[in-house]
Amino acid sequence: MQHIHLDPVGGVAGDMIIAALLDAWPEQEAPVIRAAETVAGVSARLLRHDDGVLTGARFRVAEADHDHHAHAAWRDIRARLHAASLPPAIRDHALAIFALLADAEARIHGCAADEVTFHEVGAADSIADIVGAAVLIAAAGAGATWSVAALPLGAGRIETAHGTMPVPAPATALLLEGFETIDDGIAGERVTPTGAAILRHLCRAPAPSGPRRLRQSGIGFGTRRLPGISNCLRALVFERMSSQPATGHRELAVIAFEVDDQSAEDLASGLDRVRALPGIHDVLQMPAFGKKGRMAAHVQVLARPDALDAATDACFAETTTIGLRIQIVRGLTLPRSSTEVAVSGHRLRVKLAERPGGRTGKAESDDVLRLAGHATRARLRRQAEQEAEQDVGRTR
Repeated sequence: MQHIHLDPVGGVAGDMIIAALLDAWPEQEAPVIRAAETVAGVSARLLRHDDGVLTGARFRVAEADHDHHAHAAWRDIRARLHAASLPPAIRDHALAIFALLADAEARIHGCAADEVTFHEVGAADSIADIVGAAVLIAAAGAGATWSVAALPLGAGRIETAHGTMPVPAPATALLLEGFETIDDGIAGERVTPTGAAILRHLCRAPAPSGPRRLRQSGIGFGTRRLPGISNCLRALVFERMSSQPATGHRELAVIAFEVDDQSAEDLASGLDRVRALPGIHDVLQMPAFGKKGRMAAHVQVLARPDALDAATDACFAETTTIGLRIQIVRGLTLPRSSTEVAVSGHRLRVKLAERPGGRTGKAESDDVLRLAGHATRARLRRQAEQEAEQDVGRTR
């Protein structure tokens, strides 16, 4: 699995992201240029660049007609992407990035997303940047994770089709909500709307912890020159590793809260709904004493980090809690599998775990519920577990 970390030395823009990733993955140059030229109707090329301090790449786009596509409606860009002969993964990434931009612009201007007309972002070079970035995101693979260092926000004013705007531009500021930022004392637009939308699309979960090996790096330059610093974005491509091959590493989002004013029956029903959501590992409930000695239910929800937003929404919707505590923790799991064995004419499913001291099994209690007598159920479970632990060949 790959993890790509973006280091915005000078800032972030769509062309800088493409240049940095192509500097790390030169084999992707032809697919990126082909897709960008096909969809945006431009001429694109990758150039080597040396600013006197660092060397890297620049992604340059030249429009045949500079007035062509100076602005475009979101619905028209969407139709163009659907009509283009792009692989589904590339088209989906491009559509998702543009949708983030459209939603941000709609919030700023108080209209529906389908009514948004892009101006600077609607230009052919911005369309080429987003399509080119989509090619590289798809090439990284569905399992790749992404992170970005603290972003320089810049300062001052910029001239746009809507008039003079503060830096960062209003749509950019919306897209960057939740990201870490720094003030390095250098003014100007340091993160463009296109760059912000790509970051919002990519950096959805905390960076994975644990050991990793740096495999490649690349530097992509922007068009401006900044005082005292290279206007570049660095991409670091890591291979995620495991320091303990016998176990599996995973990131867990832990949501904790208490409820003291909801009936046990309704709370159980609500937590069942939370438990059924995609990305939820488990929901735990235990008794606790709250304010004024009241009995309360302490709840913990274990979820994948990418399912955190849906999980928190469900906790608020299905319970009476008004506050949640959230943390991201590192989890370890043993290698696990399952099998099915026949015992005394009954077929039982058994979950197997590979422990340092050997294999252990746990029979599914649901498979013996219909049998009468505790001793009978316990005996069948023990027999099934012993047989499954000894017979690797039956593991599915």
